[in-house]
Amino acid sequence: MSPDLPFTHILALDEQERMEHDVEARSVEQPDTMAEEAGIELQQSRSHPPGHTPSHLSKAKPKPIGPLHPRVIALLMPGAVFGLLARLGLEGLTTYPGASIFTLAWVQVMGCFIMGLLIGIREPLSEYYPELYTALTTGFCGSLTTFSSWQVDVFLAWSNRTTRGGYHRIWIYDVMDGLTRLLFTLALAVASVKFGLHLSSDAAPTLQRWINHLGRTPPPLFRFVVSAASVLIYALTLLMYFVLSPAYRGKATAALLFSFPGAFTRYYISLKFNPLRKTLPLGTLAVNTLGTLLLAVFYVSERALGGALSFTSCIMLKGLSDGYCGCLSTVSTFAAELTTLKKWQAWRYAALSILVGQVLTVAVIGGAEWGADVRDVSSCRLEP
Repeated sequence: MSPDLPFTHILALDEQERMEHDVEARSVEQPDTMAEEAGIELQQSRSHPPGHTPSHLSKAKPKPIGPLHPRVIALLMPGAVFGLLARLGLEGLTTYPGASIFTLAWVQVMGCFIMGLLIGIREPLSEYYPELYTALTTGFCGSLTTFSSWQVDVFLAWSNRTTRGGYHRIWIYDVMDGLTRLLFTLALAVASVKFGLHLSSDAAPTLQRWINHLGRTPPPLFRFVVSAASVLIYALTLLMYFVLSPAYRGKATAALLFSFPGAFTRYYISLKFNPLRKTLPLGTLAVNTLGTLLLAVFYVSERALGGALSFTSCIMLKGLSDGYCGCLSTVSTFAAELTTLKKWQAWRYAALSILVGQVLTVAVIGGAEWGADVRDVSSCRLEP
């Protein structure tokens, strides 16, 4: 085990891989990876004096659960629902005349900051209630932030289409607008993860002591009740779609239907592909690419086919854009992964992700707008 392993690399593991590492660590006597071993030793050294064996480590270890256990999947549901609601709420709150910063900046910063806070307390929280850690990171933070909307927003800035009719300005200002949305979002996202990690890392020993006082894990009945309530929360989104006024469907209720499917797709693909290459998170790259491609297609469909689409079709397109694509792609995991990779690996990952995203938006949205009659604003009816 290398003593030079950086603290952020120890704690800021990919949120999906973390569940697999936790399962493996609980299934054998010694950790299977250098990062987990270093993380456990670091956590113990911060919480206890040398030579002292904490009492909670001598207790019998709970039976491990797999990353696709029903309890894990159940808690992803409210995480995705509340993450999407937080995103829509922040977008509504920060969209106003004269805003000093673009709307998505708030969304990405808040999601990445919370992700950093959770990474700092990963060890005690995932030891006590691993399903909750996954729900908060993969579910909430991953659904609050959105890579696909970021990429489409950057393209619209390049092409001077962030407002209807565009601004009366020369091309260099379009370039600066695109660079602002691209580079500032990237810098703010990474900085927010590190800031949250910095604030919460010192709280990890205190949280560990609270967990030791409470017990090894929550009682089985408590876990069952939480899981059942989580499924009920997502089931309520279907009820809300039909019970609430149709006017709310384009604003939130249609998107809520697709929040969990988007988050679960991201979680599953990341579980399968992120472990394949430690230097390049293929799973996160895949879901961000897929989310950007789908959002670009839906964006063009709303504007090119809006007049020929029914009210329900328009609502579904809006729900898929905000709900499925928004929860399928993520900036919080993307930024957290950048902090764990070596410098050249992080640059390669960031450049590849952004380059692929921009190529897709240029090909799909640019190709449609420059070669067909596509309006600047959606012609879909979002109200009955």
